[in-house]
Amino acid sequence: MRKLCFALTAAAALAGFCMTAEADSVLPSVMESYEKNADNSYSVSYLEEDPYLVNIYEGYGFAKDYGSARGHAYVLEDVGKTERPHALANCLTCKTADFTKLVNDLGEDAYSLEFESIFPDMHENVGCYTCHEDKIADGTLVLTHDYTLAAIGDEMGDGIAPAIAVCGQCHTEYYFKPENKATNVPYEDIASMDPAAELAYYDEMGFADWVQESTGTPLLKAQHPEIETVLGEGSVHAKMGLSCADCHMEKASAEDGSGYKSHYLQSPLSSEAILETCAACHKDTDMAEKVHAVQAEVTARETEVGEKLSALKDKLAEAVAGGEYSEEELDEIRKLHRTAQWFFDYDYVENSEGAHNSTLAKKCLDTAESVIDEAMGRLGS
Repeated sequence: MRKLCFALTAAAALAGFCMTAEADSVLPSVMESYEKNADNSYSVSYLEEDPYLVNIYEGYGFAKDYGSARGHAYVLEDVGKTERPHALANCLTCKTADFTKLVNDLGEDAYSLEFESIFPDMHENVGCYTCHEDKIADGTLVLTHDYTLAAIGDEMGDGIAPAIAVCGQCHTEYYFKPENKATNVPYEDIASMDPAAELAYYDEMGFADWVQESTGTPLLKAQHPEIETVLGEGSVHAKMGLSCADCHMEKASAEDGSGYKSHYLQSPLSSEAILETCAACHKDTDMAEKVHAVQAEVTARETEVGEKLSALKDKLAEAVAGGEYSEEELDEIRKLHRTAQWFFDYDYVENSEGAHNSTLAKKCLDTAESVIDEAMGRLGS
């Protein structure tokens, strides 16, 4: 299986992601910072925060269990105890470096193995292999996930910064191929990393995550599309040459003075070192106030649109049960329902609450609301 490695130049290493030439001296510090991710244990139930989600996800696992992700140190524990069903090993795609290695050894057959048969053998969470394969000594970044390599491997380092591509292996929208349950992404290059293009991709292949019983709508469940959001329409920071690492991994120094990137992943707002880099462009802006204002605006819109989407779902379910509409009429409304839910979900599940790309977040919510209004009009509301 082809692998794509990207060894940072000296100049890139100074400004970018990984270790400098003094790898041996900084490796203990890097590992110490990585282990600090165990501090990221906070989690909240989205179903309790936003009860309308239970209704719009009716019939799917996310209506039973849906909480914010804890840090990388907890992904195996959390996938093991989730109330969402996980019959196959593909649920482990981004949860453990052990499974990534298994896929790279066995190929796509690994995805359809029974979850319970291999879970006991999974021990490492997101780890060194996930981003570096066997290149950790010199800090080389490696696309280890086969579907990412196939989709954007040719653009890594030539249009897509390595430290975005590697994070984007997991922080992306994905689906399981119907024919063999292998993990895949609904885009083929950076140009098709767009919510409308991804919806068209799914529509063309006739894909749905589930068919909702009460409405009959073949619905999609979006997954954390961070790479698409960071690189997509309205993005600012990626176009300036900044990567995920620049904003979430602060620069640090080992005891001997050698520089490295901390592998403790955190919000830029909690790191003075990272906020100092923000000041280069934002000057005297109060970044916490600025970011929280964006998030408050986007979150308020999410609630408004999400509740309208829930109302549409109920109205459509009533129409299906009432028998007053033809199947052709219902299918037209179902298509609108599917589209509205996709655009709403695309924003809702993106973990920055608008901070990564407020332009795209607002566009998704505006699109969802417009489509909801059209569907409700057809239902006489």
